[in-house]
Amino acid sequence: MQIPRLHPDTIEEVKLRADIVDVVSEYVVLRKRGKDFVGLCPFHDEKSPSFTVSQTKQMYYCFGCQAAGNAIKFVMELGKRSFPDVVLDLARRYQVPVQTLEPEQRQELQRQLSLREQLYEVLASSAQFYQRALRQSPGQKAIEYLQSNRKLKEETIQQFGLGYAPAGWETLHRYLVEDKHYPAQILEKAGLIKPRKEGGGYYDVFRDRLMIPIRDVQGRVIAFGGRTLTDEQPKYLNSPETELFSKGKTLFALDQAKGGISQVDQAVVVEGYFDAIALHAAGINNAVASLGTALSLEQVRLILRYTESKQLVLNFDADKAGTNATERAIGEIAELAYKGEVQLKILNLPDGKDADEYLYSHTPEDYGELLKNAPLWLDWQIQQIIQDRDLKQATDFQQVTQQLVKLLKNIANSDTRNYYVSYCAEILSLGDTRLLPLRVENLLTQIAPAATTYSKPMSAKKAWGDSKVSHSPLPTERSLLEQAEALLLRIYLHCPEQRQAIINELEERDLQFSLSHHRFLWQQILDTAVEQVDLISTLENIYLELSEDLGLVSHLFHLNEKWKIEIPRTPQVVQAAIACMDLVMLEKRSRHFLELWQQTDPEAEPEREQSYYQAFYAVKLKLQKIDRQRLFSITELL
Repeated sequence: MQIPRLHPDTIEEVKLRADIVDVVSEYVVLRKRGKDFVGLCPFHDEKSPSFTVSQTKQMYYCFGCQAAGNAIKFVMELGKRSFPDVVLDLARRYQVPVQTLEPEQRQELQRQLSLREQLYEVLASSAQFYQRALRQSPGQKAIEYLQSNRKLKEETIQQFGLGYAPAGWETLHRYLVEDKHYPAQILEKAGLIKPRKEGGGYYDVFRDRLMIPIRDVQGRVIAFGGRTLTDEQPKYLNSPETELFSKGKTLFALDQAKGGISQVDQAVVVEGYFDAIALHAAGINNAVASLGTALSLEQVRLILRYTESKQLVLNFDADKAGTNATERAIGEIAELAYKGEVQLKILNLPDGKDADEYLYSHTPEDYGELLKNAPLWLDWQIQQIIQDRDLKQATDFQQVTQQLVKLLKNIANSDTRNYYVSYCAEILSLGDTRLLPLRVENLLTQIAPAATTYSKPMSAKKAWGDSKVSHSPLPTERSLLEQAEALLLRIYLHCPEQRQAIINELEERDLQFSLSHHRFLWQQILDTAVEQVDLISTLENIYLELSEDLGLVSHLFHLNEKWKIEIPRTPQVVQAAIACMDLVMLEKRSRHFLELWQQTDPEAEPEREQSYYQAFYAVKLKLQKIDRQRLFSITELL
């Protein structure tokens, strides 16, 4: 469901009614300590409680991992859910009327919410019906299949809510419409029945099939997968796309696996339902299945919410179809992998087995060992390229080289690229170390021909040589700038009386925030009224609604004991922070003009060379003046 922009009044009313202690207490054992509550942080492992919840401020903060926010942020982070989704859930729970930013969208939103609630209800009833049918005599063959063929224990069958769809054409339809009085239109929208082409009426979509409920991240049934128990085709039949279910955006067993993924910091993606079920039954509870389709970018982003180091292992079948599926999956997420935004590995099990088959004859420890030693996706792809190729044959050698170059060209990180250039050169050298330098040079030439050309050395200037000005940023420069900008923003947030003075100072000196996360926060501040009293709460709402990373600036929203002491010195602190920002900016400008001056030929372009020198010299004089004006260094505060 595409949720329209929610009205700020709805968001504020949810925050007002959803008491943070009430919300957090569902997930964390809280104990009263003074005016606040404390408990073990749910966002990182700890033995001593560093997680505090303030009922007066309606905010939480962890002194261990710096997680912070309000009740909405807490539910978003813990469940990896979107801002509108959490607000709507809390609105339902605390009976807050939902308004949209556009009044004309309100009625449509209410209709959609009502439809979704009905769909969830009818699908839950269907799952219960299928589970009961599994225990009755017609479902005996399904039970035997699960226990004998799949070797599943009763606890696993119950854990995944497996069931059976009776063979009759209208069995589910009669139960839900005639006995439970659900509208047939709702069953059709849920993908459970279809209208007959002739004669009117409906028939069940799933008949004489083993039923596997597909759930969303919150554990609600949103669709079904049905496996035939006969020779009927297709072998697996999924629910059609509905208001609740989209195959390309859903992963089977993610509701069961999200905790395991976070715990081991790794996700395993398999192809089939029973591969995932078998892994969970064996205690490998970080596995999900891709519902028989090529793994999409949306599915990958969904998984990566739960692994901090972004580790993803694809364990598709090792046959031709499985290899093709792996290649397609890599194609979908290659851009993320090349950038290092996902640590992708490929696991092909011995003898072409899938995970379910492998566990019939091997232990979970065996599988875990294979997981640990699974090759990185680049290594796997290189092996696919050279597989069944004779590099002593000119044609094969040329084709392999071309494919390797294509692969290497896309690696953004220079260290990673250099490593794989050497690795591929070793492969192409066929063990002859004398050929290694030649192979490296050939690969580098084809990857980036421009890298073999060199620019003319720039002439040195006698005045202001290298000893006086550095050509690269000082090692501490970024950290100093980060501290100064953060300090200024912290004062702005917590000292309303200084806000206009800070704006005036920045405008007068023509200064801007340089670091992107500070620049974004400052833009949101400028878009908000200066006199806004509850500015921090307003900014949190903006971050959550825009799905921006609040973690980069959340520490600015809180004052520790040290900063409570420093706040009375605010005017001097503001001056020191502004001066520090100004100095860093001028240092950068100074280096820029010096570089232009050094690169300009005074004989060919005398006027330009002189203008660069004058600009550089003017900046240096300004730097000296500002340095003398500072009352004290920002480092004295930090």
